[in-house]
Amino acid sequence: MVRTTRFVAPEKTALYDPVIREHAELGGVRTDLVRAVVHVESGYNPYARSPKGAMGLMQLMPATAQQFGVRNPFNPIENIRAGVSYLRQLLDRYSNNEELALAAYNAGPAAVAKYGTAVPPYKETRDYVSRINRMAARPTKLPGLSIYKTTEVVDGREVPRYSDKPSNGAHEVVRKNRVIE
Repeated sequence: MVRTTRFVAPEKTALYDPVIREHAELGGVRTDLVRAVVHVESGYNPYARSPKGAMGLMQLMPATAQQFGVRNPFNPIENIRAGVSYLRQLLDRYSNNEELALAAYNAGPAAVAKYGTAVPPYKETRDYVSRINRMAARPTKLPGLSIYKTTEVVDGREVPRYSDKPSNGAHEVVRKNRVIE
């Protein structure tokens, strides 16, 4: 089976966003990462079922659902809670390495271990990790965007000077580095 990332209407994502945010924060998992997993796994369809038996928004396998006490894997709240808990467990196992955690989420921890704690060479798993990484990219700091202002006195009047580097003397930060999310 070939999975593709499909268009999801904004109102569908907005419906589950409060639950995703709540459980991501409780589990200490990036919200964007959880959103991307839900998007890629089920396209935000709470009734999704894979040919391998994975169910619901985060496509929980029956054993995973049972491990995390899920009574109804098609219940979005239970599914997201368990999926985020499982993702947190995988992040802990792989020292917060998101690529390995995602590979294990997709192919199973045994597959990651089989390949020396690396993303297995399975096309589906590599594509899965790549798609989620693109969708949930970590915020990046752009260099050189802080602006510093120094004031010099020239011919008895104050003259402001702006630079992307702080001066050795007194200065103020006019604009701090921006983070692109």
